[in-house]
Amino acid sequence: MSRAESGDASNQGAASQIKDKVSEVASNVRDMGSQAYDAATEKYENVKDAAAEYYQAGRDKAMEWESQIETYVRERPIKSLLMAAGVGVVLGMIWKRL
Repeated sequence: MSRAESGDASNQGAASQIKDKVSEVASNVRDMGSQAYDAATEKYENVKDAAAEYYQAGRDKAMEWESQIETYVRERPIKSLLMAAGVGVVLGMIWKRL
């Protein structure tokens, strides 16, 4: 075997090792990207679920307040009307100064 042939064989061996390493690194990068995507997707779903729960709780509370105000106005219509007029006057004076 000549020196040129042994040099070619060692170059092919080195090239094969480099190819294997590149393939391994590419596989690791794909795995890490997949894991990051999965983690981000899970976090997004958790935040989305929490936001939906807060929205529903706020909506329920607003509906409860609406019902309470409606009941109060039905029970005390004159007092409610006077309170609304008073709030309107105060807001009108504040807006007039702005």
